[in-house]
Amino acid sequence: MRVMVTGGAGFIGSHITDALLAAGHEVGVIDDLSTGSRDNLPATVPLHVVDIRDRGAVAAAFAAFRPEVVCHQAAQMSVSRSVREPLFDAEVNGIGLINVLDAAVAQACRRVVFASSGGVLYGEQTTPAPEHTPADPVSPYGITKWVGERYLKFYAAEHGLGAIALRYANVYGPRQNPHGEAGVVAIFLNRYLAGQPATINGDGRYVRDYVYGGDVARANVLALTVADESVPRGQLTSLNIGTGIGTDVVELESRIRRGLVEVTGRSGAVAYPEPLHGPARPGDLRSNVVDATRAGTVLGWRPEVDLEDGIGRTAAWFAARKSN
Repeated sequence: MRVMVTGGAGFIGSHITDALLAAGHEVGVIDDLSTGSRDNLPATVPLHVVDIRDRGAVAAAFAAFRPEVVCHQAAQMSVSRSVREPLFDAEVNGIGLINVLDAAVAQACRRVVFASSGGVLYGEQTTPAPEHTPADPVSPYGITKWVGERYLKFYAAEHGLGAIALRYANVYGPRQNPHGEAGVVAIFLNRYLAGQPATINGDGRYVRDYVYGGDVARANVLALTVADESVPRGQLTSLNIGTGIGTDVVELESRIRRGLVEVTGRSGAVAYPEPLHGPARPGDLRSNVVDATRAGTVLGWRPEVDLEDGIGRTAAWFAARKSN
């Protein structure tokens, strides 16, 4: 199967690319390399350095590769940036998606898998939220992900596409970009390994559902390859991808510190300074956890890597990268 992965040189996209290649599929990648890296991809994978806002360039990349299915991971993914720059967020996550969908239709692709976000669609949730929870996004990022699902539903009905929206919880793992504003696990690891204190926003009692990147990649491969009977063409299937377990940032920071101690053998405030507390970020929810039961029913997917193991693997990757 020929799969086009947008954002395929990034954190999640590159893990999806690896998993698809391991399963014997042919992969092409679109990425503007603003946060991704060519180093994340095998040299044999064709990379089209394209901004998804560029309609003509997207169409040309699709025409050159001629994919059968599409895995759309490219996005503006920072909640706080979306609050500051809602127009940029709408251009990437809205217009960019439409460009990808039009190119998919032009190449007669039969299925599109879309990276959505349960973490922002459902609003404040104190118990794991299933897919039928009413959407209540409070940030421009959440709004564009919700609108993206509506566009995907329209294109599925209008053009007979198979369409799956995977509503991610908070994804973390090796290759996550520690620079910028997304990815608290990566940001904290990067700062501690540089001998700098991490900064916890507000009181740190923001509860999130943290899901390992390799588990998310596996969910995407299943979504791309599951039989049409499970995800009928002409309609949208939305599925949560998370663990159903909430962890606040204070506890997460403690787990990250323990993970680094186990990996590096270094401990104490000299090695890893105590975290600082900064102001709360605009647009942040106090609590959000998703219920991924339906993904188990439809895809046969369940998370396999728990938080302690996942942080250990991620800390090992960042530490090895720092020592090179």
